[in-house]
Amino acid sequence: MNLVARFDLDKTYLRSEFATVRDLWKSATERADQKRAVPGATELLLELTRSRAYVHVLSGSPKQLRTSIRLRLMLDGVSPDRLTLKPNLKNLVRLRFRSLRGQLGYKLLALLSASDEEARAGRQAPDLELLVGDDSESDAFIYSLYADILEGTIALDGLRDILEAGELYPDEREQILELAAQRYGAGKPQAALILIHLANQSAPSEFAMFGPRLFAFFNYAQAAFILLERGVLDVAATLRVTRSLTQLHRFDDSALSRSYWDLARRGLVTARSLEALKDTSARPDWVDEIEELLKVEPFGREVRRFDANYKLLAGRHRTRQNRA
Repeated sequence: MNLVARFDLDKTYLRSEFATVRDLWKSATERADQKRAVPGATELLLELTRSRAYVHVLSGSPKQLRTSIRLRLMLDGVSPDRLTLKPNLKNLVRLRFRSLRGQLGYKLLALLSASDEEARAGRQAPDLELLVGDDSESDAFIYSLYADILEGTIALDGLRDILEAGELYPDEREQILELAAQRYGAGKPQAALILIHLANQSAPSEFAMFGPRLFAFFNYAQAAFILLERGVLDVAATLRVTRSLTQLHRFDDSALSRSYWDLARRGLVTARSLEALKDTSARPDWVDEIEELLKVEPFGREVRRFDANYKLLAGRHRTRQNRA
């Protein structure tokens, strides 16, 4: 599979806190070796790299942290093909205060620009774009909007209305519309798969509005199981991710079996992936525990339908950034 994986950083890959000024100061000043990855995130990203995925790390962290972030990724053995950080110093100099906190204009433009630059550089269009974020900002909304542009399912007039509702600066808005128009003109729709890490323990039901291409997960064992179900990872790669969680992060068999069962109950995985896990010489004991749990509550049915109001979400995003 020709795959592009676009990863958020804070609370998706790195353990980060922004609740207080002290948290922000710590995040900005701690050394690379003091930063810690979310359990399993490094291993999943390494497996995607081994599968020859093109890896793009996209973060709202300021460009001034580039050296520290690159060093942290290097210490983890991760070498992304592209690293995009937010130009907050430039925004401050230009008195673009909405851009300091806002993510819609920055991330949507960064995603479209990266896709456009990769195509111009001669990179073959991917079979799938994997978009990984978290529940602390507006990743689900922004990734879903970007996915609609990739798939060509949102009209330019509708996109303009959404960007106006989000109060983007005029140049951001026009650049996004221009890039979207270019993509529509190329006539090559692309599929997208969205994973949202529930770092703040949000209820998975909060993301049902974004439809069946978005999957909310509590830990990276669940992320690996979802990617196994969708054919992005094979069984060996999935088991390497789960093994790292037991060996490095104190997960036990019960945690892994219940992680799979939670996805099964929510209808996000099927017997197909379970049979794949069973049909291996390295079959772990926790797979048998899954079968026992499924006797209590079997696989659910996925009934999610897209029902997101982008204009409303853009307005809420604007309100949050204005309050910050």
